[in-house]
Amino acid sequence: MNQSAKIFVAGHRGMVGSAIVRRLQAAGHTNIITRSRSELDLLNQQAVQTFMQLEKPDYTFVAAAKVGGIQANNTYRADFIYQNLMIEANLIHAAHLADVQRMMFLGSSCIYPKQAPQPLKEESLLTGELEPTNEPYAIAKIAGIKLCESYNQQYGRQYISVMPTNLYGLNDNYDLNNSHVLPALIRKAHEAKQRGDQCLVVWGTGTPMREFMYADDLADACFYLMNLGYDGPLVNIGTGTDVTIRELAETIVKVVGFEGDLSFDTTKPDGTPRKLMDVSRMTGLGWRASTSLEDGIRFAYQDYLSKLP
Repeated sequence: MNQSAKIFVAGHRGMVGSAIVRRLQAAGHTNIITRSRSELDLLNQQAVQTFMQLEKPDYTFVAAAKVGGIQANNTYRADFIYQNLMIEANLIHAAHLADVQRMMFLGSSCIYPKQAPQPLKEESLLTGELEPTNEPYAIAKIAGIKLCESYNQQYGRQYISVMPTNLYGLNDNYDLNNSHVLPALIRKAHEAKQRGDQCLVVWGTGTPMREFMYADDLADACFYLMNLGYDGPLVNIGTGTDVTIRELAETIVKVVGFEGDLSFDTTKPDGTPRKLMDVSRMTGLGWRASTSLEDGIRFAYQDYLSKLP
């Protein structure tokens, strides 16, 4: 990507989108196009098509999505499938109509079957049943991958899909009702420390294995792939290592400085037993994540503190 290229980042206020904008700016890109939700409703097909025809970006990153943790995914199932289908379909089709040749669609590791062999290979897509709690979101993301593949095959586009592992970082969502496990634990640990609690309750058994990647590492990988001119199949992006939820909680309380005990509420769902990405395709392209889990949590905690009233 030359520095004068016009680049549209959909979802620039979110954790992933803002990380991509930071990475582009760090590389000297100044012609970055963004729109807030009030400026452009991505659920409105006509509005998105009008925007794309007017701006005609050289590159587009689709980081816009309705996202949430287990509780949100399982509670707002219709919202998750409908809104994500509409956002991606509107953006991908409008980009095609505006003759945008290069696009990157960001999916999620939940696209893979619940019982797929670990670590998760790209070839496992559509080989088994999905985790029920986030099936609507996963189906929407799978549809986005297939949209990109179909526009490539029928129209010769270069619309690539990347599957990030579990992400965290700056501008994360810390709402305890619909956030993911890592930011939720940061908030819970901080509030428990402030109250002087003796115990911090963690959902589930603490035994599920999860992989976590700092969002700015993902942004660096996306930037790397676009500059590489990669136009191949679906590619996983992750660290290639995982931890138990108990180990995650222990690291978070260490960073936050909460000195009480951990307790696990086994009446709450665990979700998928393990989710570790096979990142050999990405490492084969010459890229690896560089931020350790403890360092990333430290950066995220400082960001959380900076946003407190």
